[in-house]
Amino acid sequence: MILFATCMLLMFIGRVPMKYLMMLILAGALFGAVALIVGQRWKTAISRIEKFQATLFDDNAPIPDQAEQAYIAIWNGGLIGKGPGNSDLKYFLPQSSSDFIYAIIIEEYGFIGGIFVVFLYLALLYRGMKTVVKSDRAYGGLLSAGLAFSLVGQAMINMGVAVGLGPITGQPLPLLSMGGTSLLFTGLSLGIILSVSRGDLTESNSTEPKYATA
Repeated sequence: MILFATCMLLMFIGRVPMKYLMMLILAGALFGAVALIVGQRWKTAISRIEKFQATLFDDNAPIPDQAEQAYIAIWNGGLIGKGPGNSDLKYFLPQSSSDFIYAIIIEEYGFIGGIFVVFLYLALLYRGMKTVVKSDRAYGGLLSAGLAFSLVGQAMINMGVAVGLGPITGQPLPLLSMGGTSLLFTGLSLGIILSVSRGDLTESNSTEPKYATA
């Protein structure tokens, strides 16, 4: 879904007509549903969505263990947190160093630290989108915007799950979650964004000598 949303955003920035975008959305929703049903994760996805809906509309519905431990960690954090390394729930919360690391961040650094992390990701998205405006080459600008949106989209989903705004997905938090593959591709994405930005900056600062012609 993140990849599909990123593609749609790039086509929207690239001024693809809206009627074609709507056709792609319908086709993507249809083929995505078929692929999910045929695949092996259909029951898992439905189960997570049903549990999330139950917690929203039924006060007596049981809360998944991961989500419950994350809520307790966020509650313990308060406004300023318990201090770096002083989290108690990191020993009980499953996947506390990857999928639910944002809850541990809030427990240690508080509401203020959680808001600051959100601000950093939004700043990354702003810088990635700004490259589109400054880039003289469409490919470089769209590439930078797509990678930035993909990284920030993953971050927003991860943080939304931790605070109870979405079903559990297992999406890592870029640059903060422990992991090998995620960290590798996050580093590659940031390197590409910096490369595009550096290339545009070099071209804008370069001065070519002008010669008078007879």
